[in-house]
Amino acid sequence: MKGFAMLEIGKVGWIDAERPSAGPYDAIVKPLAVAPCTSDVHTVWEGALGNRKNMILGHEAVGVIEETGSEVKDFKPGDKVIIPAITPDWRSMEAQDGMPMHSNGMLSGWKFSNFKSGVFAEYFHVNDADMNLALLPKGMPLEQAVMLSDMATTGIQGAEMANIKTGSTVAVIGIGPVGLMAVAGASILGAGRLIAVGSRQVCVDLSLEYGASEVVDYRKGGLVGQILEKTNGKGVDSVIIAGGNENTISDAVKIVKPGGTVSNVNYYGTGDTLPIPRIEWGSGMSHKDIRGGLTTGGRLRMERMAALCTYGRIKPEKMATHVFEGFDKIEEALMLMKDKPRDLIKPVVLLEE
Repeated sequence: MKGFAMLEIGKVGWIDAERPSAGPYDAIVKPLAVAPCTSDVHTVWEGALGNRKNMILGHEAVGVIEETGSEVKDFKPGDKVIIPAITPDWRSMEAQDGMPMHSNGMLSGWKFSNFKSGVFAEYFHVNDADMNLALLPKGMPLEQAVMLSDMATTGIQGAEMANIKTGSTVAVIGIGPVGLMAVAGASILGAGRLIAVGSRQVCVDLSLEYGASEVVDYRKGGLVGQILEKTNGKGVDSVIIAGGNENTISDAVKIVKPGGTVSNVNYYGTGDTLPIPRIEWGSGMSHKDIRGGLTTGGRLRMERMAALCTYGRIKPEKMATHVFEGFDKIEEALMLMKDKPRDLIKPVVLLEE
């Protein structure tokens, strides 16, 4: 079968690979829609995970089941499914301890294009199908459904980890697709004043539609100074980091109040350390919590994300600014994500059924 792969750090291309086979609890899926991610860019061009050779990329997909293992009970060939980017090993000790995303090792719930072939292939393997697949709701557009596998669940988790209280002041740093979903999540969870930090007009406009009360353009002055000025020097109750570089966490600590929470769902692709400013962290005694997490993944999470769409709470399909058709367009879509033109939020590739 064909797959679009990371050949080595800084290099991508098409490869021929062996079609995967299903174990008793697994499924083989043919993609119907896929979406490249900034994480793919970090992985390939920054070498964030170390060198990977001939590893098929991609972790966001909607597909149709081709084959199921003998022990799969709830799914059958022909079912259309949403595949989460994070597919934990649900029979692990970590899953029993409430950390399925880290099953069998830190970040090991993230398998696709980390240490296992991803979804940019004619067929791909899903472990523990009954626990990691979710049926595609009837009538749900593929452009909407594919956003649930990573963008929606990750952004909303950023809001969930941020300890948002009804009417509190929240800042979201980075309003790419994950940050936009964090804005939507913070709005659902009851944020009062909701400050989005970003500069691309297409993202700014959608952040306001998703619930932001105002936008800070970091290109027009430091975000720390602007947010402290807007809050009369008090800062915000919660910060969600959904973009930026290794110094962004320092900015977040500076703008959050004592007793507040910094929630990070950003994937840092470079740097050996993340700086925490000593003074603004109260010399270690500020009660400013810093939390970072990989999204849970799994079937229940996807079903709940789908319910948010079904009942009109979120509209992630509005982030699909560039829609391609055909398997051979995956490369073009990924390069678009790498180059980030000003009119881009998220590319989606629709494949032939």
